[in-house]
Amino acid sequence: MKPFDKTRKCNSFPMLTMVAFPTLLFGFFCYNQYVKTIPFPDFNHQQPFQESSNSTNFKLQETNKDDDDGNVRVVLPLEECDIFTGEWVFDHGSSRPLYKEDCEFLNTMVTCLKNGRPDSLYQKWRWQPKACSLPKFEAKILLEKLRGKRLMFVGDSINFNQMLSMACMVQSVIPPEKRSLSYANYTIVFKMEDYNATMEFYWAPFLVESNVDPPTMRDGTVEPIVKLESISKHGVNWKNVDYLIFNTYIWWRYPTVKVLRGSFEDGVTDYVDIDQNVAYESALKSWAKWMEENVDPNQTSVFFSSVAPSHMMSSAWNSTNGIMCLNETTPIVNTSTFDVGTNQQLSAILENVLRSMKIPLQFLNITRLSEYRKDAHTSIYAAPGGKLLTQEQKADPARYADCVHWCLPGLPDTWNELLYTLIIYQT
Repeated sequence: MKPFDKTRKCNSFPMLTMVAFPTLLFGFFCYNQYVKTIPFPDFNHQQPFQESSNSTNFKLQETNKDDDDGNVRVVLPLEECDIFTGEWVFDHGSSRPLYKEDCEFLNTMVTCLKNGRPDSLYQKWRWQPKACSLPKFEAKILLEKLRGKRLMFVGDSINFNQMLSMACMVQSVIPPEKRSLSYANYTIVFKMEDYNATMEFYWAPFLVESNVDPPTMRDGTVEPIVKLESISKHGVNWKNVDYLIFNTYIWWRYPTVKVLRGSFEDGVTDYVDIDQNVAYESALKSWAKWMEENVDPNQTSVFFSSVAPSHMMSSAWNSTNGIMCLNETTPIVNTSTFDVGTNQQLSAILENVLRSMKIPLQFLNITRLSEYRKDAHTSIYAAPGGKLLTQEQKADPARYADCVHWCLPGLPDTWNELLYTLIIYQT
């Protein structure tokens, strides 16, 4: 597998063709002129810029059929193919969704149909790269790659949902008595006993230390304070993990960030307001420095997801009477020139820091392909605090619609198909 491409530019954008258990708390943050309600995991109460210029390319490897021993072989994309540039294709067959909404690991925050969403078309879209095809997701192949290993998602609630998606994508081939989900203050662990493997999520929304790391502080009612150079408290939990998948974005949407002067352990409350871009870059550089000093690339494969977009502005797709992502049932179509409000400066900062790193990593370039999916959010069919919205709340989507998080099954399954492609390519 090639490391993160530091030079190649790719300016083409995707188009589209028609061919039990956790309780989550309410969180609030300001986005432009809106005060949005955003849920974040409470593990104490759980039973838990431009389109990227960087391509991920592949060689052709094996065939998509059984060998003489009955083992499934896989066709991987051609070397010159950028798997993140393509189009959304409606799947009229039975291959989508990849699992059902009754997967035991899904919480009410993401089960949109169960929560009253009247349409299910959002589950039927398949990502088709422009110059190749993604390999079919084979749970047993992934589990063999994970045998005796640990895979960990690190970051915010977007990565948490991706972890739940991945657990649902593999659970069907694991006997119920051989799989389990356990929760701690910072970590959720999905154990796969027959494979001596774990799939984990670690809560670190800023990657560096912050006052919203502890379980009692995640309800979003307290404005975050970060310690930009402090990362080892989290980092010690990332050591000896075989696959690390990072993200950090949705908590960085304040124009300025409160940065601690001193130590959280010493009870210091003095802070200074720093420009969002400066703080984001500083935190990422602290993370990069720690990774370079503590991660052995011969043991650990590192991935970093690009920013996951939201859909707050219906005018971006010419819906003049729309309210954010409310009642959207299809992706954005027939255009490559639209702007849903993704912070391009933070995106550029992230890519620049990743390019500068001295260890190899893979960039999961999910931003642009996700920007098309205005239809895939939980909207008014989320369940903040484990409770469905009231009729009064549903009637006020400008305040209560969640156009940041995603229904499951849904878009995060595609992110995992891309991750799967990168992982199996390595071996």
